[in-house]
Amino acid sequence: MSDLNRRGLLLVMGEPHPDAEAEFNRWYDEEHLKERIACPGILGARRFRAVEGTPRYLALYELDSLQALKTPQYLRVTNNDTRWTIRMRSQSGGWIRNVYTEITAPGLNTRSWR
Repeated sequence: MSDLNRRGLLLVMGEPHPDAEAEFNRWYDEEHLKERIACPGILGARRFRAVEGTPRYLALYELDSLQALKTPQYLRVTNNDTRWTIRMRSQSGGWIRNVYTEITAPGLNTRSWR
């Protein structure tokens, strides 16, 4: 099976400027996540705040396959920033974005992270 057809994760970490943290969280919850989980192949998302270390914020997106990041809907969302997204990118930094493919052996008894 090619990596593009395996289940995957999109990991995104970032750090809002201290004076923009409340708005950053509103933007992420009210707009950013909703846009992405509406795309086909994105099964769900979770956000986390670091107990220690930076960047403090992390989002994990569960992907049906890596093909989810190539759909017209996902590409439209990621290539057409809203005004709020543009504002929040200027109010944050330290962005890290990694894409992972699942390598769990077939048939291994694992629990879903949902």
